[in-house]
Amino acid sequence: MSHRVLIPIDLEAPAALPAGAVAHRLAGDTMGTTWSVQLLAPPALATAAIADAIQAQLQRVIDEMSTWSPQSIISRFNQAEAGSWHALPPAFFTVLDAALTMAADSEGAFDPTVGPLVDLWGFGAGSVAADRLRLPDPERLAAVRQRCGWQRIVLDREQRRVLQAGGVSLDFSGIAKGYAVDLVAQALHELGCASWLVEIGGELAGQGLKADGQPWWVALERPPHDTAPGMVVALHGLSVATSGDYRRYVDHQGQRYAHTIDPRTGAPVRQALASVTVLHRQCMVADALATVLTVLGEEAGMAFARQRGIAALFISAQPQAYRETMTPALAAMLE
Repeated sequence: MSHRVLIPIDLEAPAALPAGAVAHRLAGDTMGTTWSVQLLAPPALATAAIADAIQAQLQRVIDEMSTWSPQSIISRFNQAEAGSWHALPPAFFTVLDAALTMAADSEGAFDPTVGPLVDLWGFGAGSVAADRLRLPDPERLAAVRQRCGWQRIVLDREQRRVLQAGGVSLDFSGIAKGYAVDLVAQALHELGCASWLVEIGGELAGQGLKADGQPWWVALERPPHDTAPGMVVALHGLSVATSGDYRRYVDHQGQRYAHTIDPRTGAPVRQALASVTVLHRQCMVADALATVLTVLGEEAGMAFARQRGIAALFISAQPQAYRETMTPALAAMLE
C-alpha cells in the first residue's frame, strides 16, 4: 500500500545523534492499555533506570487521575463532602486547568465532569458492567445530567486547589493518557536521552532521530477495513492522538454506541465520523482536541479546527467506503 507523507512545518530540524547513543526498547501495561517506548540514550544510562523513570510517571498518573483506583486523588475528590477544598499536586492541577480551558473554548464539547454519564451508559469505572450498554430512561438521564457541567468546578489557580461543590465527579479519560505521554517524554529528556518515540494506547510523541539517521516515521491510525492509502508522519517535536468509534463501542439493535459521550446531550456520540486524528506539540492537547472534534462532528469540528489552525484528519463512514477530510493545517504538511 502506498503512503502519503506528512512533513512537520515550522519545527526545527532534529539535532544529530550524540556519539555512542544506545538504543533501548521497553514496553508494558498501564491504565487498561499498553505502552511502548523506543529511545536512544547516553551509554552510561542503564536500562533499569530508564524503566524506573517511565514507570514512575505512569504510576503518577494512575495515583492522581485514575477513576478505576478508589485511592487516587481524583476518586477521593469525587467522594468528598460538599464545600470542601482540595489542594492539588502539580500534575493534577495542570490537567484540570487544561481540561477547563478546553471546555470553555469548545463551549462544552469537552467536559471533565462527564464521568457520571459515562457510568450511566455502561462505559465507566462506576458502571455495574463496563462496556455493556444500558439505555437509561429519560428521567434518570436528566437527573444524572444535573450533576454534570464544567461550570460547576471552582478552581483556585493562585492557591492551586479545587472546590467540591457537591456531587461533582471529575473524569480525565479524554486527556490523561495524552498527558501521560508528555510526562514520559519529559522524563526521557531529563535523563539526557537524545531521541525517543513514546506510545500509550495508540497516542504517540516523537523527538529526534533514530539510530539510522531517519526521524520516527509513524502511520496515522485508520479505522479497521479502511483500504485507502495511509498517511505517515515524521514525529519530531510532534504528538498524535486519535479518537475512533471502533476503539470502544457497543452495537445495540443495529446502532453503534461509541464510548465518547456528548456532554451537551448526555448521550453517546452517534454520527458518521469513524475517527479523528490530531497532531499537536503536546499529546495532552492532541488527546483532548481529538475528543472535542469527535463530539462536534465533521462540519462543526472542521470549522473549529480551521479557526484555530489545528492539524486534524476526519474519517467518516459512508455507505460504500470511508471519506477523509483534512484541515488546512494538516494539508499544508503533505509533501
